[in-house]
Amino acid sequence: MAYLAAAIQMAAGSDKGANLERTERLTRLAAARGANLVALPETFNWRGKRAEEAAAAEPLEGESLAAISRLARELSLHIVAGSITEHAPGQSKRYNTSALIGPDGARLAVYRKIHLFDIDLPGRVTVKESDAKLSGSEAVAARTPRGTIGLSVCYDLRFPELYRRLVFAGAEIITVPSCFTFPTGEAHWDTLIRARAIENQAYVIAPAQFGTNVHGFSDYGNSVIVDPWGRVIGRASDQEGVVIAPIDLDYLARVRRELPALSHARLREGIG
Repeated sequence: MAYLAAAIQMAAGSDKGANLERTERLTRLAAARGANLVALPETFNWRGKRAEEAAAAEPLEGESLAAISRLARELSLHIVAGSITEHAPGQSKRYNTSALIGPDGARLAVYRKIHLFDIDLPGRVTVKESDAKLSGSEAVAARTPRGTIGLSVCYDLRFPELYRRLVFAGAEIITVPSCFTFPTGEAHWDTLIRARAIENQAYVIAPAQFGTNVHGFSDYGNSVIVDPWGRVIGRASDQEGVVIAPIDLDYLARVRRELPALSHARLREGIG
């Protein structure tokens, strides 16, 4: 089975309404170009100052995922709603949450980012995501007519054990919505994305934010789609836009059959 998938690249800011309008426009463009599966970047709906984050957070039933559900239903799409800042009742911190929406508008899966981005690159970028975010604890993969989709978010990319758990749970397509910083992206983005595709013999769809963000540093962009052999089959230019590439599950099955590395894995303890 083959179909088209899309990775959307954008530069979200603190105006949630404008972000959602941009998301809808780009998703409609992806659908018009034939995409059946659309993946949005991390924090596609809102990206602002830390002091404003609590007010911008939403429950899963909030306006942002409701808007994506309506769009998925209207366009008959599977949509990976990159991530939103999810309100956690009774908590002073929030989750960074990705959701998979089906063509009937229903939520098929919800993943809360496990690995939080706490780094200090002197003179370039300092981020401590754990100051405001809670860590999730569960790997999430969902079976769909488009293949089994495993969910992750940004910094998760550096932790291969998560992706091995996803593939042992059946994942054929892995999504990595991201806001990779420019210094780390320039150094590691392509290598890590291709490594996750190669070692798990899976398609990787990685939509990303790009350009100077509200925090004053630059996001790397370079949204990509990579096939199970590790080939980059779609890449965004340095601007807002849509990357389209084919997902061929018959080809994926052939790669796994001809080079059966996954069936040769021996260290499965603690990996689901």
